[in-house]
Amino acid sequence: MNKRGALTTIAAAAVVATGLGTPLWAAAAAPTEIKIGAPISMSGLLAADGLEQKWSYEQAVADVNAAGGIFIKAANKKLPVRLVFADDQSDPSKVTDAMERLIKVEKVDLILSTHGGDLNMAGALAAEKYKKFYMITTMWPHDWGPKKFKWSALFFYDAAGGAEVPFKIWESLPPDQRPKKPALVVEDSPDGQGFGGVFKSLAKKYNVQFVLDEPWAMGAKDYSAYILKMKARGADAVLLFGSPGDSITMVRQMKEQNFSVPYLHGWKGTWPYEFREALGDASDYVLADGFWSPEYPYPGAKELGERYTKQFNKSSTSIGMFYANAQVMLKAIETSGSLEPKAVRDAVAGHEFKGTVQGDVKFDAAGLALITSTANQWWQGKHRLVYPTQAGGWTLKLAPPWNQRK
Repeated sequence: MNKRGALTTIAAAAVVATGLGTPLWAAAAAPTEIKIGAPISMSGLLAADGLEQKWSYEQAVADVNAAGGIFIKAANKKLPVRLVFADDQSDPSKVTDAMERLIKVEKVDLILSTHGGDLNMAGALAAEKYKKFYMITTMWPHDWGPKKFKWSALFFYDAAGGAEVPFKIWESLPPDQRPKKPALVVEDSPDGQGFGGVFKSLAKKYNVQFVLDEPWAMGAKDYSAYILKMKARGADAVLLFGSPGDSITMVRQMKEQNFSVPYLHGWKGTWPYEFREALGDASDYVLADGFWSPEYPYPGAKELGERYTKQFNKSSTSIGMFYANAQVMLKAIETSGSLEPKAVRDAVAGHEFKGTVQGDVKFDAAGLALITSTANQWWQGKHRLVYPTQAGGWTLKLAPPWNQRK
């Protein structure tokens, strides 16, 4: 048989195999669902954060499905969305394995991110390799931007925006209440070193001098040396960047050694609810960074916070950002009407998404959208939004000495 005859035979067989007049490849191309994957930290050090992220993604998808799904041109109808998760075990090396499983085994169309800079760098690199769109939150723009990724978009605040929050809060206080001798305590890690550098740069801008600035050992059981130095140098504020476990240990030992400061502000480690559960009332007055608040005046923000509190009997400063990350991807699918990774990515980069629970989110041409970092004060088991200030919102309480607290 000649080459032309062989091709004719193959084409005819394809038509017969369908039982209709449609070739096999066309029949297979029509999707029946929208399959979105997500590597999530369901075990390991970041499991508490990962479970909040998983819940948030599930809520966003459930809300879209309750409204009938999303119209896809190739199917010529609305399709339901299905989430597929893979545990990255809070380990960057495992993120790649999780991504490959989602792409190669689960055959997902698109991917929502995990949580944390080093984990998301691994995810973004895998997305580039396999040309799958990866919608990211919680990664420093200064790490993501220089890579000039083509298959991801990022929605987070920059390090300067997060580190400047305490200085802005201090400026809002009466002069006699502003910290005069703050201490800088950041973990000895790449994230800590980067964030610490930004704190020091901003201190010069605001004419602030730290009375203590030393690397903070990760995972130690005894931080008494740091506490004694802060006490000896008359520290009246502490800026603390470290894991939940280390932050809990530090505050617990500060109480044990009867060392208190009016202003203690933590990043990374003081916002998870496990911080409150471990310390009880000793967590009151402590400030935590955050990504979102149910006190935001945006569509669905209050309701999402109430839904979470009703189910788990606690508050969260992250679920809205994770929910909005999924909102952006789902809206981009709707705008493009496609499941093609490039089409969805192109529907994100350079576009604005109005009315998310995070507010209006605007991406530049590179695919970066900056949001505002929040500051939240723990009070009687709840996060109370301090920054950005809201009309009629919470007023910062400066902490009295331990023996004067009720």
